[in-house]
Amino acid sequence: MSLSVDVFVVGADGRKQVLDVPEGCSDLAGFERWRTTVWGSEVVRSLGARFLPVLADADLQVAADEVPAFLRECALLRENLERIVAGTDPVRTVEEHRRTISERLANIEDAAGRAKAMCAGILIW
Repeated sequence: MSLSVDVFVVGADGRKQVLDVPEGCSDLAGFERWRTTVWGSEVVRSLGARFLPVLADADLQVAADEVPAFLRECALLRENLERIVAGTDPVRTVEEHRRTISERLANIEDAAGRAKAMCAGILIW
């Protein structure tokens, strides 16, 4: 199984509506095991991340008003990508691990950017 990243809005009735992923975008946010081995890893926690480590225990829901802080956390992870790669176990080669983390982080950043533009939230599940 894989983790997915989606944008959601809250309707007038208070219900969450997950939006379709736009063509040309990807909702892949990592392998299911990445809940603990990457996003919830000690190295990610040591950077001060507070959103993505939630995935170790539950799905992550980021409210619209928290999206700017979430984007800052994504930027922090992007700046420390080499540290994250070195501090987590690669499934295949280190280069493949680096590329895959970077690509999945880019999908998360893209969804967060779309959410910010729409005053919407993020769901990683």
